[in-house]
Amino acid sequence: MITASQRRALFLDRDGVVNVEKNYVYCIEDFEFVPGIFELCTCARDLGFVPVVVTNQAGIGRGFYSEEDFQRLTAWMCGEFRARGIEIARVYHCPYHPTAGIGEYRRESFDRKPNPGMFLKARDELGLDMPASVLVGDKDSDIEAGRAAGVGTLIRLAADPVPGDRTGKDDVLVLDSLEAVRDWLCRWFAFPCEVRQP
Repeated sequence: MITASQRRALFLDRDGVVNVEKNYVYCIEDFEFVPGIFELCTCARDLGFVPVVVTNQAGIGRGFYSEEDFQRLTAWMCGEFRARGIEIARVYHCPYHPTAGIGEYRRESFDRKPNPGMFLKARDELGLDMPASVLVGDKDSDIEAGRAAGVGTLIRLAADPVPGDRTGKDDVLVLDSLEAVRDWLCRWFAFPCEVRQP
């Protein structure tokens, strides 16, 4: 049994991991879940992981959409997970951009990946065991932020990973799909998840 002091997270970037990357998605009709995300989160939940989303949202800072737009989409997204029995523990976002932000949004932020601020907030607010946690991201900035925050397992999604490619670092696992992430998680933690056959 995992106690509160041993709580581990499945950290997920949003755009490119939870939903298909389409550049500044903020409308429900444009939001398309990446295949395998619900299956991954279901398996992670059953393994005792707490799903946490950490996402840069510079579109807010650039004036492309508002905080209200983001929160409306986030509530809908979390509802879609909840309808499948998955509770997203928290969604952390950073709206700032150091050069393209408008007004108060134009500034450096410790929360903006590759900085680790959002991860450290999650650690402190949710009581997470970072070395026991897993991050799934699709950009260098995701990996750098997770590494700086002390996340134990760093997984990068890459559509066409080079065999043996670990993005130049021995601590990064490169996989080509969320199904592959799920299968790896199940095998690594020796949990009898039903693995889909090809």
